[in-house]
Amino acid sequence: MAVVEELLRSEKNGAVSFGNHKLTQKAKIEDFRHEGDLLKVKTYNEITKLEKNGMFLYESVPGTSVLNFQEKADGVEFTVTGDADAQITVGLSDDTEYEVFVADRNVGKMKTGMSGKLSLSVELENAGEVFVKVVQA
Repeated sequence: MAVVEELLRSEKNGAVSFGNHKLTQKAKIEDFRHEGDLLKVKTYNEITKLEKNGMFLYESVPGTSVLNFQEKADGVEFTVTGDADAQITVGLSDDTEYEVFVADRNVGKMKTGMSGKLSLSVELENAGEVFVKVVQA
């Protein structure tokens, strides 16, 4: 299972990779410049959190490692790995319906509330890397 040793990095395709679910002590990086935005990551084995320009973008409990996290006009997509099943919350548009795909399987439609947050569960234990895609319905 992949971890992001440097905690946060820019990818050539415009995505970011972040988090290290193997850490036993909290670690963070602030004011990381990526395509004109400032990113902040906090991560360890109990939680991983990503913010962009001070706004919520991603959180997982327990902690995860996230590869190729990419925001798109109609949602987000990323590959996630971890040692245990995770509850993942992503920040999207307020009061909007999305279709959620986990491991190339449509798990249904979900709607964000006034906060724009959408929560989903991902089975990671013994799964390796799992691709997640959330797209506006």
